[in-house]
Amino acid sequence: MTTVGVTTANDSDVAALVDRARREIAAQDGGNRFVDLLEAGAVPPARLRVLAAELHGLVASDRRSQALLASRFPVAPAGDLFLALAQGEAEALALLDDFATAVGIGAADLAAHEPLPLAQAYPAYLARVAVFGTSSAMAMALLANVEESGGTYARVAAALRSRYGLSEQAVGHFVFFSQTPPELLEQAAAVVAAGLAAGESAQEAVRAARVVAALETAFWDALAEGC
Repeated sequence: MTTVGVTTANDSDVAALVDRARREIAAQDGGNRFVDLLEAGAVPPARLRVLAAELHGLVASDRRSQALLASRFPVAPAGDLFLALAQGEAEALALLDDFATAVGIGAADLAAHEPLPLAQAYPAYLARVAVFGTSSAMAMALLANVEESGGTYARVAAALRSRYGLSEQAVGHFVFFSQTPPELLEQAAAVVAAGLAAGESAQEAVRAARVVAALETAFWDALAEGC
């Protein structure tokens, strides 16, 4: 994985923009009902199977979205970032099989699952960004949401272990998404800096980060509705 440096001025600009995006995201934070229920042991086993199926559709879509971005923006630093993200989604998809097996849903059930529309709004929006958006929009969404999203996945992994008795292997998908390598974040910052320097819109980047945060919440809320 190639890490691309950024000038001091650009580092400052990117940090300020990430801070702005995080403040806007914090202002719309309404908590996570599904994870709260999971930590209380109140999510029925059937809903865990729905979670596995919805995540399967989400991650498979996101892998294609990142690959598309890599083809649209092949030059470093963007090309390196989006290829790494696509590879990460592929790894996460493989790890998800262990969770699906642990909660009792097989390949045929995954294929037959009818998605919850609001749960799949998040990957649909990422696909839109991949087709029409800027390189800095996707990178900003990663930078602005990484702490909140990673914390959510860490909570899910912990609750599945403690409340549902799942093994470390079974929760590997959630552990994977709870930990983002620092070099990936450095690449994302370089992509934002390069995009802004090339004339991409800072407002579009912040908007994408804010919408991604809202739709991640919508994903978990959609899961909570059946509990």
